[in-house]
Amino acid sequence: MNPRIEILAETGSTNADLAARLASGEHVAEGAWLVADRQTAGKGRQGRAWSDGSGNFMGSTIVRRGPNDPAAPTLALLAGLALYETVSPVVAGAALLALKWPNDLLLGGAKLAGILLEGVGDAVIVGIGVNLAQAPDLPNRRTAALSDLGPAPDRDLFARELASNWIVELDRWRQFGLDPVLRRWTALAHAAGSSLTVHEPDGTTVSGAFAGLAQDGALQLRLVDGTTRIVHAGDVHWEGR
Repeated sequence: MNPRIEILAETGSTNADLAARLASGEHVAEGAWLVADRQTAGKGRQGRAWSDGSGNFMGSTIVRRGPNDPAAPTLALLAGLALYETVSPVVAGAALLALKWPNDLLLGGAKLAGILLEGVGDAVIVGIGVNLAQAPDLPNRRTAALSDLGPAPDRDLFARELASNWIVELDRWRQFGLDPVLRRWTALAHAAGSSLTVHEPDGTTVSGAFAGLAQDGALQLRLVDGTTRIVHAGDVHWEGR
């Protein structure tokens, strides 16, 4: 199957564009992608601005939720797997790559790619940004681009590979459920025991050791007193790098 990829020369945000199309009643096919050469109002989690990064990948797709689908937030883990499968052939030594909960792909411990989920009715918009050619300067975290390792991948070829991998992962998610996703994601994440600091939505900050994922895809954090805290949402900083 060849996924449909629509290229825009410039837009505010591919996520916002898809949300507007869905809200207007336009039919948006699952598995189709909207990809921008330039975004003027791109955003990351918690409303952060995201660099338009000329030459980078900036795109969005949708998932139409079914009654038997796993929980919608686990689509971030699924997108991480599709990203890993797309990027790993480009990286000489996949050990440089690691997934970080809930929505980042790291290269050498620095942020290479991010994922943003947004719900619109019964659909979930999955937005992905990947630093192919250049990395933005972000406060309090290191960033990386694939161009740090050699020539930047061709954006359009990268988009086709990612779209194909996404379809495969989405089919597996629906056919086999969440357990295989959790096992694969954990195997590709930074090591168990890694030091993490989590800033939760209510303002609480908690630190501990990465203890894998819960059965619903939540983060498990082992605290210094030996107890395990389950984190369902938050901004996570990996302190091992």
